[in-house]
Amino acid sequence: MNSDAPVGSNAPRDGDAPLHSDVPMHSPLIEGRLKLVGVELDYAVRGRDDGTPLLLIMGLGMQRVAWPDSLLDALVARGARCITFDNRDVGNSTRYDAYGAPALPASIFARLFRRRLRLPYSLADIADDGAALLHHLGIERAHVVGISMGGMIAQHFAHRHPQQTSSLTLMCTSSGRMGLPPPRAPVMRQLLKRPRRAVSSEAAVTYMVNLLRIIGSPAYPTDAADLGNRSRAALKRASSGNGMTRQLAAILNDGDRSELLRHLQAPTLILHGSADPMVPIAHGLDLARKIRGARMERIEGWGHDLPDALANTLADLVVGHVRAV
Repeated sequence: MNSDAPVGSNAPRDGDAPLHSDVPMHSPLIEGRLKLVGVELDYAVRGRDDGTPLLLIMGLGMQRVAWPDSLLDALVARGARCITFDNRDVGNSTRYDAYGAPALPASIFARLFRRRLRLPYSLADIADDGAALLHHLGIERAHVVGISMGGMIAQHFAHRHPQQTSSLTLMCTSSGRMGLPPPRAPVMRQLLKRPRRAVSSEAAVTYMVNLLRIIGSPAYPTDAADLGNRSRAALKRASSGNGMTRQLAAILNDGDRSELLRHLQAPTLILHGSADPMVPIAHGLDLARKIRGARMERIEGWGHDLPDALANTLADLVVGHVRAV
């Protein structure tokens, strides 16, 4: 679990450039749209053109702007070129509203009995979107970082596109194995309160702030006013609709990735908080046992968020892993 990461690819290739230490803060942000067959992706690139590419994959129901500026700036300052995108069904990427909201009880039933439902997309499809985005940007390889659902997508990315994966960093995520601890009761209660119909923007913001406070880090709390401002900005950028419910159905449909994890070759770092109420730390420990050569870092007092107070710590860990590769 705490063994040294295995040696990755040897000779530097595109996407494996060494990290710089002289990159200015607040590097220019380049935004764009990528049209693929059946899907369009909204993406952004931050950092110098010769920076080390990091593909950052966000979690359930969250837009690419949920990667906080504090963390992105810290990564760029350490020489990274950060590539973010709205996953399918969220933000300004393709939405699947024509499919309606899936019946989650049916998804849960199918998961329990190891059956697969017909859904508009899978987590593997989103991983392929990320690979296509790298190709569009002319990047041969990248260091892949995923948080929560994004970490599940990153597992598929490393398995399906090993030649594009320089390293893997999995944050606050899971193998999907049955029997691991579920979200804690306060999280489940708040998730069940999610509005099932259109509500006022302030009601939506209030719901999101309450959820973010529940899953947040007890040792690194974020001010409620700041959470409110971020939630309003995200809602103004794009409404949530039923995308989060469809993404949750995709997670349930994905099942147990344990066998997939045994075949991963990318050097892997697992970052998990001791106080994560959404994906308890047992999930991180399980990942560390299943991925050959993986190294795990337990962060005391960290929950299921990306607080500004942890930006430098997380950036140091991610960049340290990249440099070790």
